[in-house]
Amino acid sequence: MCPLRINGSPNGNVKTLESAGTIFEAEDSDILLRIMERPRAINVSFEERPSNELLSNHFECLSPHGRRSGFNSPRSYTSFEAHAMVGEAWENMKRSIVYYRRQPVGTVAAMDHSVEELNYDQSWEKMIDQFKLGEGVMPASFKVIHNPVRNREILIADFGESAIGRVAPVDSGFWWIILLRAYTRHTGDSSLAEMPECQRGMRLILTLCLSEAFDTFPTLLCADGCCMIDRRMGVYGYPIEIQALFFMALRCALLLLKQDQEGKEFIERIVKRLHALSFHMRNYFWLDLKQLNDIYRYKTEEYSHTAVNKFNVMPDSLPDWVFDFMPTRGGYFIGNVSPARMDFRWFCLGNCVAILSSLATPEQASAIMDLIESRWDELVGEMPLKICYPALESHEWRIVTGCDPKNTRWSYHNGGSWPVLLWLLTAACIKTGRPQIARRAIELVENRLSKDHWPEYYDGKTGRYIGKQARKFQTWSISGYLVAKMMLEDPSHLGMISLEEDKQMKPLMKRSTSWTC
Repeated sequence: MCPLRINGSPNGNVKTLESAGTIFEAEDSDILLRIMERPRAINVSFEERPSNELLSNHFECLSPHGRRSGFNSPRSYTSFEAHAMVGEAWENMKRSIVYYRRQPVGTVAAMDHSVEELNYDQSWEKMIDQFKLGEGVMPASFKVIHNPVRNREILIADFGESAIGRVAPVDSGFWWIILLRAYTRHTGDSSLAEMPECQRGMRLILTLCLSEAFDTFPTLLCADGCCMIDRRMGVYGYPIEIQALFFMALRCALLLLKQDQEGKEFIERIVKRLHALSFHMRNYFWLDLKQLNDIYRYKTEEYSHTAVNKFNVMPDSLPDWVFDFMPTRGGYFIGNVSPARMDFRWFCLGNCVAILSSLATPEQASAIMDLIESRWDELVGEMPLKICYPALESHEWRIVTGCDPKNTRWSYHNGGSWPVLLWLLTAACIKTGRPQIARRAIELVENRLSKDHWPEYYDGKTGRYIGKQARKFQTWSISGYLVAKMMLEDPSHLGMISLEEDKQMKPLMKRSTSWTC
């Protein structure tokens, strides 16, 4: 469930938008149109300027200081590393645009007309088996259809009731807040975020995720399949991807909420949660060689606040692969931590977002990059990047995935390689001062991605094979490549998606006595 995905049928009559870009009901079209009338701001620097006038009209490129950049930037003709793929990628992006009432609202998910729609054509109402979802749930997708009675196009939202597993997306709302901040940061235009509808949207999302329940942890409890990995893959509980996005969305909301009475109440709650969440994640989700050795030596069945093994993790549950995978220098945020359970798998998106949001300390961010360099063959291979590592196999695959035929070993979400993740890696590399890592990954992409017709994902232990059910001309594979190239050309673009470390979130406190130092 990546942000900004619009899905379309080959005949062009029914289009589906998967987006983190709206919190409005289908009938709130007037509000949506008012928002769409605002200038679109993206940064585009490439050698060949798109000729589509509609694209130029709606995607104005203004810097926060009012200086035009992007399409007309002189730098685009001198410093951009010209590659034939860049022009081709932009042509594909132009062809993927979807319109609602003659306004561009995004892009189709894939322009591959050789296969059936799968789950790319779905939508009903905000109700699942007579159970109404809470306000603030962000739709996973939209359909743009023609209403013959009203003789106009309408939007119908999908809140997960038609998705595989019928799981409501948790990440969509977070991406919406993150992208709203990115728009505000890049354009200098705060009027969009200050609209009553946007302020209310943020408050509804925050109400859901900040509500008090039975949890004893500041992390967010989730069902399996609630994020980019939207099928059963054992990510239920407290997955790193959701926690990192949660952290980043909270920090972005602090910058966007108005300082009125309602806003101040949420700001106070956000600040408290951020302090608890950052400490919990940096200490209990973090794994390096020393911490691995500590877990290996844990005693079990300990009680009281003096317990060393706080989550009662069984040392025998440590997988054999993690001992060889962990380098002497390096570390990462593991996939999940909950009572008696640690998921030691590497998840790319969660770790990259942890760097960009400054959930990772500077030392931890550097260690994550050390790990990627040390384990390049495993995490990058022949096509960036592994969505997770390692793959579930044999009996474990049968138990965890329920014998999912799409998530077989080293395929799709189960250790598949996803080119879209290239932009997140590039952003993390720039922030940590390791642009050479991003260049190396981009070179791998440029060797194959265009020749293979821009597939959604690759299969195999090293990502050698085009995914067995991968869509061709996948828009996010195309856009991931373009964003990575643009960031390397002008690293100042990183400010749109990166947050600097908040010194106030570094209290003078050591790891609690329930964990070894």
